[in-house]
Amino acid sequence: MNNNIVKAAEWIKTSEYFVTFTGAGISVESGIPPFRGENGLWSKYNPIFLDLFYFHNNPKESWLKIKEIFYDFFGKSNPNPAHYALARLESEGYLKSIITQNIDNLHQKGGNKTVIEFHGNSRTLVCSKCGKIFNFKEELLNPLPPRCDRCKGVLKPDFIFFSEPIKPEVYDRSIKESEKADLYLIIGTTGEIMPASQIPFIAKNNGAKIIEINIEKSKYTDSITDLFLQGKASEIMEDILTEIRKQKVG
Repeated sequence: MNNNIVKAAEWIKTSEYFVTFTGAGISVESGIPPFRGENGLWSKYNPIFLDLFYFHNNPKESWLKIKEIFYDFFGKSNPNPAHYALARLESEGYLKSIITQNIDNLHQKGGNKTVIEFHGNSRTLVCSKCGKIFNFKEELLNPLPPRCDRCKGVLKPDFIFFSEPIKPEVYDRSIKESEKADLYLIIGTTGEIMPASQIPFIAKNNGAKIIEINIEKSKYTDSITDLFLQGKASEIMEDILTEIRKQKVG
C-alpha cells in the first residue's frame, strides 16, 4: 500500500474532529461535469442564466436551461464509491461533517447525514416572492417557469446564483466546523470559487492537518496541504478504507 495512503488512514483513525470539504471533482465519476475547465459546463453554456438579475427578468429562459442541466441531467446521477466511502467513515464515527460546494445531493444519497451545503441544493425550490419552500417534484416544472401555489410568484431552485450571497447560517456553520477540525480532507476542488475557497484556510489556521485528493494540483496543494493524494477520488477513498480496516485488524 502507498505510504501516503497508510499515513492518511492513520491520521483519520487518530483524529478527534475530522471534517471533509468537497467540490465538483468528487461528482465527476458520477457523470456530472465540472463547471469550469476544458470540458466544463461553462464551455458549452453561457452561465448568464444563473445570474440572479437575469433570472428575475427572464425566468422562462433561465428555467429552460436549469431544467435541462440540473434536473433532466444531474438529477439522474448516482453516488460513486467516493461518496459511499465518506458515508462509511461517518457511520463508523470517524467523519464528523461534510462541507460541500455541490448542489447535487449525492452525499445524502450515498448515506451521509451531516452535510453542510455551502451553495444550497436542488432538492427544494423557493418562491422568489413570498419565500414558500417546495420539495422538488417533476410536475412543478410543467409549465415553465414554475409558480407558487400561494402567491403565483416564480419559484427558484434553492441554490446560490451568481450575485447572490451565501446564507449567513450556512457560512457560520461552515466556519465553526472548520475551526473545530484537527483533520481536514479536501476532495475535488480547485480552490478558485470565492468565498468557499477560503473555508479550508480556516481549518489550517486553527492547526488542522490537511489531506487533499485531486486529479491535478489545486490552489491548496502548495499552500496548506500536508498530504497530497493525486488521482481519482473513488480509487483513493477505497484504498484509504481498506487500509483503515487493515490497521484495525492489525
